[in-house]
Amino acid sequence: MLDGLGNELNSARKRMDASLEVIATPAKISTAYLHKLERGVVNSPSPRVLARLAVVLGLDYLWLMELAGYLDEEQLARARLREAPPAPHPLAGQQLTGEEWKAVGAYIGMLVAQRGQDLG
Repeated sequence: MLDGLGNELNSARKRMDASLEVIATPAKISTAYLHKLERGVVNSPSPRVLARLAVVLGLDYLWLMELAGYLDEEQLARARLREAPPAPHPLAGQQLTGEEWKAVGAYIGMLVAQRGQDLG
């Protein structure tokens, strides 16, 4: 029985104040199946179902995979290392003029000075 997974799914749904149907429909599962998952009576839920539930409930997919028994702590750590890095800032790679670079430098200087004042 997967009580930890069930508790996590149930808690997330209740935090959203959502019915079984509101969660099950976009996750493409039946309300009965979601109810069974929440009660921990499904022994090996599909990773695809877990992925859809993670999106709908705003939960971490790898965490659900660990709770479902698909990953141990070491596998989870390795999977986290393989996760995609964050997307670069929208301005990354932009060509700046000399004046723009000076303005960026001045702004960074101001932020550093503010931080120094905040620490004291």
